[in-house]
Amino acid sequence: MAKAKSENQAWEAEETENKCSSCGNESVLRDYQRNILLCENCGRILKEDIKDMGPEWRAFNQSEHEEKSRAGPPSTETIHDKGLSTQIDWQNRDGRGQSLSPKRRSRMYRLRKWQKRIRVSGAKDRNLATALSEIDRMSSQLGLPKKVRESASKIYREAVDEDLIRGRSIESVSSAALYAACRENQIPRTLEEVAEVSRVDKKDIGQSYRLISRELNIDLPPTDPSRYVARFGSELKVSGEVRTKAIEIIRKAQEERLTSGKSPVGIAAAALYIAAVEKGERKTQREVAEVTDMTEVTVRNRYKELVEKLELDLDI
Repeated sequence: MAKAKSENQAWEAEETENKCSSCGNESVLRDYQRNILLCENCGRILKEDIKDMGPEWRAFNQSEHEEKSRAGPPSTETIHDKGLSTQIDWQNRDGRGQSLSPKRRSRMYRLRKWQKRIRVSGAKDRNLATALSEIDRMSSQLGLPKKVRESASKIYREAVDEDLIRGRSIESVSSAALYAACRENQIPRTLEEVAEVSRVDKKDIGQSYRLISRELNIDLPPTDPSRYVARFGSELKVSGEVRTKAIEIIRKAQEERLTSGKSPVGIAAAALYIAAVEKGERKTQREVAEVTDMTEVTVRNRYKELVEKLELDLDI
């Protein structure tokens, strides 16, 4: 309490010492976001880049009372121990950056080995460590953001708690959790794309996905086909006008309920094909099929349905 009072008094003294050179007003306001002092009367900036003398800690408990506690980085679901344990660095240097002696280097090697064993002690920790590293590897290959990795790790932890892993491979359940996280965060990644970076086939991932979505009551909305347009359009090297037109076609198809029961990737592929033809940037059905990982027959059937139902005037 005494320290907080002294800091407040220091702030007040600092603010009263500043006097506006334009209007002579002594009433000063402090903008905490921009770290500036400004005149209350005319708005002139009196001082910039002022230091924040407040406390460094900012933690809250469940009762929403502020506590004076700070310890390391925030917890994360992507590490089996949530990042709460310590880790010994592999650089054989001391705090001053100097190389360790051979005797200390041997000692640090033993400490690292025991630290690694302590961090992963039980069967559950070993399972989580393997699965979460697999999720991290697949996420990196698919270029997924951190929030998807966090969601996938959380889903896998829930599956472990519900004993859904028994009798199934770690790779299939972790891949299914990653696919569920992509759908939960509306990130356009197909089951085929997840299977390409996984060590198991599409069938096993699909079975595990249906299991965890049913047992964990994960209510996932259908994937919006328009979310695939930007990525597929970039790979097809079409203009922004084509992508915008494709999204318009998808919106009209959704209003007419033409997308129900259809693959969102197939709808996106057909919309891009139609939009490219309308805008004079023709792409063959084979090119569209290769980029979207669909068959030419699927692309042809979807675009014929859209042209017929939406009454589009298309000159193929």
